[in-house]
Amino acid sequence: MNDPIVLLGFLPTTPFEILAFILSVATVALNIRQNHWAWLFAIVSSAAYGAVFFNSRLYGDAGLQLVFIVVSVWGWYSWLHGGGDGAGQRLAVSRLARSGWIMAALGWLVGYLVLAWFLGRYTNTDVPHTDGFLTAGSLVGQVLLSRKKLENWHAWIAVDVIYVGLYLYKQLHLTALLYALFVAMAVVGLRAWRRDLLPETRR
Repeated sequence: MNDPIVLLGFLPTTPFEILAFILSVATVALNIRQNHWAWLFAIVSSAAYGAVFFNSRLYGDAGLQLVFIVVSVWGWYSWLHGGGDGAGQRLAVSRLARSGWIMAALGWLVGYLVLAWFLGRYTNTDVPHTDGFLTAGSLVGQVLLSRKKLENWHAWIAVDVIYVGLYLYKQLHLTALLYALFVAMAVVGLRAWRRDLLPETRR
């Protein structure tokens, strides 16, 4: 399943990368629509991309997929039952408070410092700082997504733009194309979720 092939006669890839590509697009499309089945696609696509990234020595991203699987289970439950006012109430889109922005930024910074140090010291990756920075940012984005915070889309836009360059460097051309598509989809998601904000959180 992970033997190299050439897609469309010019795009080097693997069957696992193709599978992960398709599942990931479906995941983001369902996220935009706030469909809870997005989390099932997220779990399967994370497992597939874990194999792709490990094979490319992107160990931070490979480990991140395991975390994504765990967070996806939490996110699935949170979307269905995390509304807070009675059992089974679905979670609504909301904004981060100022304290939430600060916590997200600090979490990203601390995560980057720890991950970059760990990857540089204990793995043979050639991109410890980039991998660490994007892994930490992806964790922040995933947590915000799990709580239906509008700002998750800001995090994903920033992360996905940089990921395009990283995956081109790693010769993961199909995944680079996927993340370029993710940038556009994140912009669509940001606009769609902004329309669904609770009235008291709009500003």
